[in-house]
Amino acid sequence: MASEMRRILVVDDEPKIVEVVKSYLENSGYQVGEAAGGQQALDLFGRFHPSLVILDLMLPDIPGEEVCRRLRRISRVPIIMLTAKVDEADFLNGLQIGADDYVTKPFSPRQLVARVEAVLRRTDPDSLPLANLLSFRDGDLEIDSLTRVVRKNGAAVNLTPNEYKILLTLVKYPRKTFTREELVFMALGEDYDGFDRTIDTHIKNLRQKIESDPKNPGYVITVHGVGYRFGGE
Repeated sequence: MASEMRRILVVDDEPKIVEVVKSYLENSGYQVGEAAGGQQALDLFGRFHPSLVILDLMLPDIPGEEVCRRLRRISRVPIIMLTAKVDEADFLNGLQIGADDYVTKPFSPRQLVARVEAVLRRTDPDSLPLANLLSFRDGDLEIDSLTRVVRKNGAAVNLTPNEYKILLTLVKYPRKTFTREELVFMALGEDYDGFDRTIDTHIKNLRQKIESDPKNPGYVITVHGVGYRFGGE
């Protein structure tokens, strides 16, 4: 239950879908805003200040992909794309331009609410690891978030501050695939003055220190065409 009454903006030009989604979200404790087109969504966004956007791709005026791009220029608000497109290329493109999740039509309203709650949990900027000491693969990799010590096979690993921030960000949001831009923003901060591609260098160095086989990583996984995710679940 969303006890804090978070706001969800639903963008879809099919009234029946909006009605059903709104009903399920409100019953789960969310406040819901509605937009039937891309321009209306963009206009409403700044006034409504949603915690998450459910965005249909097939809109009558501005395509949902373009709406997503425009929102990403001004906000890190979580975006769930809602669409009848089922091709893998469409899915990957959605992630590349900034979507956090992808739900295909037809869909279960209950499942959509569950996805909303999952995305909000993993994108919460105040989210912390579930424990102070995280251990993966029977102690192969350990992260102590209190002392900021990382161990590989029991031996302390000398990570740079940026490498540690990147690792902890990936661990805090399991199953989320980060683009380079997202890792820069969420791990290194808005004031970071490096280029997106420098993330690749940090990742390479991180893998050298925590992976048993850096060429076949098991913890910092490359999602081709998108970015990186944590594989130590």
